[in-house]
Amino acid sequence: MSTQQTNQNAHITFIGGGNMGRALISGLLANGFEAKQLSVVEANASTGLQLHQDFGVQIIGALDQIAFDFSKNNVVVMAIKPQDFNVVAKSLSAKLKHATAPGPLILSIAAGIRLKDMSRWLDHERCVRAMPNTPALIGKGITGLFADAAVNASDRALAETICNAVGQAVWVNEEKLMDAVTAVSGSGPAYVFAFLEAMQSSGEKLGLDAATARKLAYATLEGATQLAHNSDEHAGVLRERVTSKGGTTAAALDMLKQLDWHGALEKAIDAASQRGKAMGDELGKS
Repeated sequence: MSTQQTNQNAHITFIGGGNMGRALISGLLANGFEAKQLSVVEANASTGLQLHQDFGVQIIGALDQIAFDFSKNNVVVMAIKPQDFNVVAKSLSAKLKHATAPGPLILSIAAGIRLKDMSRWLDHERCVRAMPNTPALIGKGITGLFADAAVNASDRALAETICNAVGQAVWVNEEKLMDAVTAVSGSGPAYVFAFLEAMQSSGEKLGLDAATARKLAYATLEGATQLAHNSDEHAGVLRERVTSKGGTTAAALDMLKQLDWHGALEKAIDAASQRGKAMGDELGKS
């Protein structure tokens, strides 16, 4: 079966209709999926009504009301908070027991939930772990994906298609690398916001009004990022190319070097990775 045929035969049930679920629904509809292929389990009636009004998708009020059509290639997207995953998964497992083999593909976007724990709570092996980031809300996200041998190439392609609806997706070949994904891209937007905050406040301290400092900082980051994205060269090469010896850029970079800014950021990202591992340990204890 071709990828297009697989997508056309897919039915995607979202468990949770929050911001990330909403972004995925919007992205999928914009990329060729039909509203009749999507349903959302959403306990909050007003949220469910808004999703139906905005996108025309079916709203299911509770997990026990799910009715899988096993003639379809079913996907369940777990778009819920990590701390809720255990309880929801155990409730969903009763539905999965009645599924025609191999059962639905489970795609979890809940941070920190490992495959072994996901499979244990669901009593189900056809699972993919995903780590999107917040720019997915505007279709500019990047999602890290991991699956084991229980997920075949067709399942991987479908999971990737779903995640690509809100940006880009990359696969890692070891689950421990999902902690690195979380540290670099999952938490990454906050580092960028912190950098923008520092650039803007520096501009203000040098005499610029807040609006001008903001515009300069944001436009500079956007333009420089696009230049880097369009180039095949390492960021270090690009940095050297825009730095004149003895100039203003060199003065700024020399100060950053003295402060070990590069090392500090590496330590910060490592701290995020270690915290991700610890959270996975904590979440998996139940």
